[in-house]
Amino acid sequence: MGWYSANVVPRITNIACGSKRMSPMRERAASGLSGDVVEVGFGTGLNVPFYPSAVARVMAVEPSDVSKRLAATRVAASKVPIDFVGLDGARLPLGDESADYVLSTWTLCTIPEVEAALSEVKRVLRSGGEFHFVEHGRSPDEKVARAQDRWTPLNMRIAGGCHLNRPILELLNASGLEVTRIDRYYIKGPKQFGYMYEGIAAKV
Repeated sequence: MGWYSANVVPRITNIACGSKRMSPMRERAASGLSGDVVEVGFGTGLNVPFYPSAVARVMAVEPSDVSKRLAATRVAASKVPIDFVGLDGARLPLGDESADYVLSTWTLCTIPEVEAALSEVKRVLRSGGEFHFVEHGRSPDEKVARAQDRWTPLNMRIAGGCHLNRPILELLNASGLEVTRIDRYYIKGPKQFGYMYEGIAAKV
């Protein structure tokens, strides 16, 4: 990881992903969580205010030391215990069936080994457990998708490896998780940057 990715990208992400328009999406993703929760891509703790009181603890996975420092105030204020347990979503240092829920918000776009990360999500979930997510990804509109393909190489360099064109629903279906709720929509702004996948996938 270069200096820019290590020091600048987390600060940009904290501002860009901390906008008020994202709060309702974060709140919906966190709704219904309880018990032991793994948050993959904890970042700067922007989901912390939305953890339900039924959550017993959060096991946070985050590779960036800068993000962890930026998260410190939110972590300290959290009513839910938060423990940092790993650095890589594709290699979770957790036992099989050790979590009731896994939460991910705008994270699958950046994990290099995204298929391995989803396999890990399935592995650590208990039977009947759920993966709650909000992600951006490939648009079904071919014109927009072609623009995403063109922009992705540059976006990866600027935004810490962020892909604009990952087919999130296809990846979830291939993971063996069962998608039980999915909403897909554009948010305001250039379409190639704002096609969202929001929903729940269960381990059955």
